[in-house]
Amino acid sequence: MNPKFDKTVHFKLDQENDRYIKEILDNVYASLEEKGYNPVNQLVGYIISGDPAYITSYNEARSQIKKIDRNELVEEL
Repeated sequence: MNPKFDKTVHFKLDQENDRYIKEILDNVYASLEEKGYNPVNQLVGYIISGDPAYITSYNEARSQIKKIDRNELVEEL
């Protein structure tokens, strides 16, 4: 057996991607809350419609949420 191939290599892209999505969701949630919106209702509206107008542009929340594919967003939630 070749010693070069005797150990399993862990690929951690999913964990990093999950952390990235969580950071964005935390920021968007906080931004919506700070502006007086119900974050859950606004996020649901965005997920269902795909219309970024449901997300405030405050603290760049809208531009950040658009970086995440909606399917990934649903999966993370």
